[in-house]
Amino acid sequence: MKFKTRIFNFRLLILISLAFLMAGGTASATLTAKANHDHITIDFFYHGSSVSVRGVSDPGTDLIVKITSPEGHQTLRQKGKVAGLLWMNVGKLTFEHVPSLYFLHSTRNLTDILSNDELSKYVLGYSALEAHTEVSPVSGDAEKNKWFDEFVKMKESSKVYSTSSGKITTTTKDGLQEYYVLMDWPYQAAPGEYTVTVYAVKDNRVVEQAESKVSVEQVGIVKAFARMAKESASTYGIISILAALGAGFGVGLVFRKGGGAH
Repeated sequence: MKFKTRIFNFRLLILISLAFLMAGGTASATLTAKANHDHITIDFFYHGSSVSVRGVSDPGTDLIVKITSPEGHQTLRQKGKVAGLLWMNVGKLTFEHVPSLYFLHSTRNLTDILSNDELSKYVLGYSALEAHTEVSPVSGDAEKNKWFDEFVKMKESSKVYSTSSGKITTTTKDGLQEYYVLMDWPYQAAPGEYTVTVYAVKDNRVVEQAESKVSVEQVGIVKAFARMAKESASTYGIISILAALGAGFGVGLVFRKGGGAH
């Protein structure tokens, strides 16, 4: 009798465990992410584009949408006065583990919805990105902070770094929360594959993640010239010179037809 009771309890434990696993699987599958216009082509007339991210999540969750390129190595040239007169390049700083593009949008301020540990864990926000980045040569944290701020300013001016809160719109439909965010895609973003990560946040921690991709590809004559510049620099240089001369000749014809400049 005891043996049968143990078997029954064991089966009951298995059923309860399976129920919890199924419930957890359902919850983890709630969050979705889809990038619209996820294949951007760079042709001769390309001047940037736009990308939207939409999906569904559990009602009441805060959301963070992050788009990044793969981490890499970048440099920033230091300028200083030489002999107290001329501003010149006096050195360079190396930034390791930084993305060339970093977009971050959230339903509310990051520090209001996530703990510092969670921000650091998922590299969310400039402060977390700075802590994640190695900068050299610097004498200490104060100098690192100074140059990282300059690095971010440069990236923001090139429109490849951006953060915002409140830009994501949400609506509740059929028991789910639908979200949507639209952002400009800068022409300065290099060809490559970018990762879209959406985080669902509850009780100051990330409870779910979903991913999508954005691919940027050169096509046509732009792709041909890029390949030529890489594989045959001399031929590319000659064509560039001829193109510049041709453009100058064309402008000269326009001025002659118009009677010239006065």
